[in-house]
Amino acid sequence: MQVSKHVHALKIPFSIKIDKEKTINRFVYCFIIFGSKIHLIDTGVASSEDLIFKYIHQMGRDPKDISTITLTHSHPDHIGGVKAIKDFSECIVISHNNEKDWIENIEKQFAERPVPGFFSLVGGSVAIDKTVDNGDDIDLEDGLRLNVIHTPGHSEGSISLVLENEDVLFSGDVIPLPGDMPIYDDPLVLIESIKKLQRLKNRSILLSSWDEPRTGKSVDNVISEAIQHLQLLHKSVVEAVCNKSAIDPIIISKIVLEKMGLPLVMANIPLVVKSLSSSIRYI
Repeated sequence: MQVSKHVHALKIPFSIKIDKEKTINRFVYCFIIFGSKIHLIDTGVASSEDLIFKYIHQMGRDPKDISTITLTHSHPDHIGGVKAIKDFSECIVISHNNEKDWIENIEKQFAERPVPGFFSLVGGSVAIDKTVDNGDDIDLEDGLRLNVIHTPGHSEGSISLVLENEDVLFSGDVIPLPGDMPIYDDPLVLIESIKKLQRLKNRSILLSSWDEPRTGKSVDNVISEAIQHLQLLHKSVVEAVCNKSAIDPIIISKIVLEKMGLPLVMANIPLVVKSLSSSIRYI
């Protein structure tokens, strides 16, 4: 799907096997910037390269022209296809320095952040060729430049990107959707990151990895709703903890999920429990 002069959005479905009986169907977007060369924002899960290459061919281009991959962060549904694409195209891979270790050593990432089906989602470890930080520019080629915004909270080195002259904001997983699984490292840090994006002037198109492309007033609405949702999640955890004599993260999570109208089965997902429990540090 073309969303601006140079940018196309590609929706990639995948599934996560929680146990023998439970599978969660998910999707993630990767974004393709077509210039004289081709530039990717994230790569989806392992085997996503097949969909990416197919789409590039449909646009009359050659995947060998992929010049750069910029990763919004290191989680498996964003880095899964990097190894295969880099091996094929010999492109440059870019990320924030705080995500570098987990991209270059996926075994370390799994040890520190185990998720179901991790190794089926990631094609392998990949060397980072260039690291960036807040305020940096990534000169993709003449006329195509990305502005880097450090937006931690979902992960320590999460970055958002603005494509100059087209007012396109790539937000990775920084802007959560109410009703979706709460996955973050720190809700208050994440809220401040989202407010940073809220203050941007050049964001008429919002491209989030978890959501359909947004334009116009819908961009403002999604950002405001995300802030309110995180504030309510944080407040609900604090209230649940303060009303209990003992702090059991799973029980607290169930209380919060029920209050928020989210499926209680999410309390069986360690990352969700860990995310909600991150509010406890503020009590």
